[in-house]
Amino acid sequence: MKFVEGGVCAPKGFKAAGIHCGIRKNKDKKDLSLILSDTIASAGAVYTTNLVKGAPIAVTKANISDGRAIGMICNSGNANTCNSDGIEIAEKMCQIAAEATGNKAQDFIVASTGVIGQPLSIEPIAAHMDELVESLSYTGSQDAAYGIMTTDTKLKEVAVEFELGGKVCRIGGIAKGSGMIHPNMATMLVFVTSDVAIDSSVLSKVLKENADDTFNMVSVDGDTSTNDMLSIMANGMAGNDIITEGTPELEIFKEALLEVTKYLSRMIAKDGEGATKLLECQVRNAASVKDAKILAKSVICSSLVKAAMFGADANWGRILCALGYAGTDADVTKIDVAFRSCAGAVRVCKNGSGIDFSEEIAKTVLTEDEIIIDVNMNAGNGNATAWGCDLTYDYVKINGDYRT
Repeated sequence: MKFVEGGVCAPKGFKAAGIHCGIRKNKDKKDLSLILSDTIASAGAVYTTNLVKGAPIAVTKANISDGRAIGMICNSGNANTCNSDGIEIAEKMCQIAAEATGNKAQDFIVASTGVIGQPLSIEPIAAHMDELVESLSYTGSQDAAYGIMTTDTKLKEVAVEFELGGKVCRIGGIAKGSGMIHPNMATMLVFVTSDVAIDSSVLSKVLKENADDTFNMVSVDGDTSTNDMLSIMANGMAGNDIITEGTPELEIFKEALLEVTKYLSRMIAKDGEGATKLLECQVRNAASVKDAKILAKSVICSSLVKAAMFGADANWGRILCALGYAGTDADVTKIDVAFRSCAGAVRVCKNGSGIDFSEEIAKTVLTEDEIIIDVNMNAGNGNATAWGCDLTYDYVKINGDYRT
């Protein structure tokens, strides 16, 4: 398996595009994206757990209930959430895209991201759909990725290549997400493509399992968004024998998909609003995997931990505090904690108590932009990893006037 260029266009038979249509005031910002498969694809999706859901989620659920899709249409700058005509607008987006590409509206995944509670006009989307379709390219992944961004500061795309039964296969993805990022799912939109042939019911199951280990282990600010969506289209153009349940090929596919989604999860966490550091909490030897996940999330979600990491302060007591209120039956007298980065490592806690360490070395370790919080529970075989970021002054600035 190897990483390759191309994002969502790396797999065979996928074109993409992104343009500015006028939803966002800044004309330099793309705000409408399209991904299109050359042929109908198996499809699946995972959605936000927030009870308030964007209208596109309801439309996408209905459209891919048959496990099929041929394209994805997404706008940024407006979430199309809490609008009386939201469903109608989302359906019109699919219809317009379908008419312009010669497909069925019911075969489109639709998504929106941006401000909640403001009406979304269909006019700029309709007026620029022909331009969007004409811009479709087998090298258009980056344009599509820019078109789904809101407060993101970095483009997020990745692709991997691997073999199934002697056939070269690929999985690619683009994502957006910077704020309102919290399990389960967050204000993230993730669009994954593959040229693998796979049964749609198996694909949906794999995607849900994958999200539980990747995107649902990401937190930036503790807010669960209304529009989160992780979707995948697999068009079978690699020519492999169709993957079904219980086959060795399925395990290879799972591994490749995990590489893509872990990469995007890390990028989303590192690009948290105002963030200066990626935080990775590795919980080892917990009583169970379930406990390990709960504990890792608790550390990553702690505002006090996040603030300490911003200040490069090895305040390990905040780590234990977060572990203690996580809700698991943990023996705090067995917990070891260390901080690691490319600058080195420093052990700060042994058996639930502080140990002597160099504050100077700790400062050096924690000044790097990627920090690993290593927690050993010494209680079993459960391991899990969660990703987050530091909490900075800029997070408040960004969200203090986000709407205005």
